Amino acid sequence: MTSNRQVQVTNGISFFRAKGKTFYVIILSVLAFLLLLDYVPGMHAYSEWVTPPVALFLGLLFALVCGQAFPKFNKKASKYLLQYSVVGLGFGMNLQASLASGKEGMEFTIISVVGTMLIGWFIGRKCLKVERDTSCLISSGTAICGGSAIAAVGPVLKAKDSEMSVALGTIFILNALALFIFPVIGHALNMSQQDFGMWAAIAIHDTSSVVGAGAAYGEEALKIATTIKLTRALWIIPLALVISFIYKNKEKKISVPWFIFFFVLAMLFNTYVLGETETGQMIGNGMNNFARKMLTITLFFIGASLSRDVLKAVGIKPLVQGILLWVVISLSTLAYIYCF
Repeated sequence: MTSNRQVQVTNGISFFRAKGKTFYVIILSVLAFLLLLDYVPGMHAYSEWVTPPVALFLGLLFALVCGQAFPKFNKKASKYLLQYSVVGLGFGMNLQASLASGKEGMEFTIISVVGTMLIGWFIGRKCLKVERDTSCLISSGTAICGGSAIAAVGPVLKAKDSEMSVALGTIFILNALALFIFPVIGHALNMSQQDFGMWAAIAIHDTSSVVGAGAAYGEEALKIATTIKLTRALWIIPLALVISFIYKNKEKKISVPWFIFFFVLAMLFNTYVLGETETGQMIGNGMNNFARKMLTITLFFIGASLSRDVLKAVGIKPLVQGILLWVVISLSTLAYIYCF
């Protein structure tokens, strides 16, 4: 009986994997259709349940059951759509208000970046004996902005593809967990919108998950988290330069996150042009709303990239380093928020 059930389960999984591309297109089409229903009067109730965590969960479920249907498309789509989404969010923000609300988080950035790199080195190299480049990449991704930092620091270290994959996989797994866990913890601790936004921006790795968690928590949390996270992302450049100096690599190939500057331009345009008239405000809000929908689709692409092969490639030690470092930065940021 057990053997027959195992055969049935195996046959079921094989069926889903064989039809993976078809299911992928169906799920993506349904998500996009439901999100667009928000623009149809009276249809908002059918689209409001399609939130960033739901999209990420559907992507994860698909990848674990069916595998990666379109790996190259997923990678490119998630990368560029995230950048466009972040720029679009700038059209819903006021420069003065965002800088005022995020000032405290910016002051804590220097301490947290340097501290995370040092603690990551100690946990990874001294305690767990993780390979040097892999440990440095995980620490960099945790300290600043996840995959973007790893992509920038990797060439400076001359890291191997396997080391990059392990680091990206580790950070990606923790990002997926953060999007579900952080809003729950924030509500349990009764955190304010400002405190949660700051906590999410510093303790969550990738911009996508930071924006997703902020959006799930509230409007003000989203604005603060996005502002602090993108300001923090600028530290990719000095970090890469310092690492190149430490490891004596004169080939400083640094990937600059240019979309951050376009985000700032969008915020400036919204503050000083669109914000001056009622019609302009409506246009800015419309662009901001559409950007949030793009972000939701982006998280589906990201979730669909996390296959079983990615989980196997990570290994236990790098994952343990990532988890321990993540816990340390999360708890220390909470302590800073409540004590200062």
